[in-house]
Amino acid sequence: MVKRMAALLLSAVVITASAGCNYKELVQKSDTDYGSRRANDPKMLGARSYGPMSNNPNQHDNAFFEYSSAISRKVTDMNGIASAIVMLTDKNAYVGIMLDWTAVGTRGTGGNTEQDNTGTNEGVYNRDTGSPYGNSRALVYPYNSYFSVNDINNLSEELKQSVALKVRKMAPAVQEVHISANMELVNYFNEFAKEAWGGRSLMPWIDQFNTVVKYHFAGGKVMPQPITQPGTYSPSESQFDQ
Repeated sequence: MVKRMAALLLSAVVITASAGCNYKELVQKSDTDYGSRRANDPKMLGARSYGPMSNNPNQHDNAFFEYSSAISRKVTDMNGIASAIVMLTDKNAYVGIMLDWTAVGTRGTGGNTEQDNTGTNEGVYNRDTGSPYGNSRALVYPYNSYFSVNDINNLSEELKQSVALKVRKMAPAVQEVHISANMELVNYFNEFAKEAWGGRSLMPWIDQFNTVVKYHFAGGKVMPQPITQPGTYSPSESQFDQ
């Protein structure tokens, strides 16, 4: 009887431990947790799928680019991402994302909080000025907005890997996948997407597009004009000067 009771207790412990491990593994595999950063994390198994894959100095000299509504929807459907705009070129895929609160660990340990959403509690849009008006041209904004991350290095590696795998599954021919939640980049991508939504060619914008992606992903020296808050420092500029 004692042995039988001991066996039952041991079985209960094993089942409980197994359930706990299975739950932990399920969470790590899900798209609600991008912050575990542990060895052998399921999201990080296999080769890195995002970022530069070569030392080609002309990697961002794209000949054309197009907006992909299908891949944009697929990435937007991921937890932790409020909206995504995906551009495909003859070489690469570029992904601009806004973050929300439907997943944990999307942001790394560095960087500053870039959004001030306290104005919603005071009936104003811009809490600093008291203005009820924002920039209708901007998709992501410093006030009352979803979340941006200035530096691509402060985005979770697990998030970038998860996004890149989805992109590569739908666009297997791309050489590189570059991902950013930078406010200026997302707003530029939004402007390009508006042209595509209107049925207009993006070719007149190829030089500006290349300038934007070179600056944000390859350390380009030419800084695109700020469009989030025209006439003021963009988020990347203000942090660069700190």
